[in-house]
Amino acid sequence: MANEVTVPLLPCASIDDIVAFYEVLGFRTTYRQRRPNPYVALQREDLQLHFFAMPGFDPEQSYGSCLVLTPDIGELHRAFAAGMRAAYGKVLVSGTPRMTRPRARRNGGGSSGFSIVDPGGNWIRVVHAAAAGPAPEPTPSGPLAKALANAVVQGDSRGDHRQAARILDSALARLRPDDDAVALVEVLAYRAEVAMALHEPQIAAEMLTRIDRVVLSTDETVRASAAIQGAADIAAALA
Repeated sequence: MANEVTVPLLPCASIDDIVAFYEVLGFRTTYRQRRPNPYVALQREDLQLHFFAMPGFDPEQSYGSCLVLTPDIGELHRAFAAGMRAAYGKVLVSGTPRMTRPRARRNGGGSSGFSIVDPGGNWIRVVHAAAAGPAPEPTPSGPLAKALANAVVQGDSRGDHRQAARILDSALARLRPDDDAVALVEVLAYRAEVAMALHEPQIAAEMLTRIDRVVLSTDETVRASAAIQGAADIAAALA
């Protein structure tokens, strides 16, 4: 048979917290029950997520995760970011819940992706559908780009922000005069995001200051625009 649909069923501590968060992202509730077990079904266009509440559940210990395949990573991220800004006045970049910025994933064949970490501690990993959307990013070249690719695997895919910080700090300690300015901005912006995830706002602020000092041509500014927007979101979170 064909046209089967798989719907993730994910754990949480409170379905009320889940509903409040996903409504910000444009989801609507299609079903909810309190007894005998708290359960809620949410939908945004063709995207469906179901959640069940567990007494004593700790989101920080959650292993819940699922993939969302979409032909347009950027459109979905912009919609989620707009919802967060409207509800919270900023994009949530640290703590739980939070959202990462789209980046090429070396362990995903170079395709771009981003993640939502919801109030249940579930990682909703948004990736390009295999047969749709832009082609994968080219293989990174240069020490900064390679360090960023390795750090993204650790931070965005594995959730090991401490190891991602080590990789980025090592690369930043070995800067060369001929390093690519756009790659430098990308590394600094991601290091700031990692610092926020590690609850190190001072380091995040230092990275943003370093970004402001990078001299970019007009073309480089365009190429670095996503990282610059990410840095602006972090600055708003620090304010």
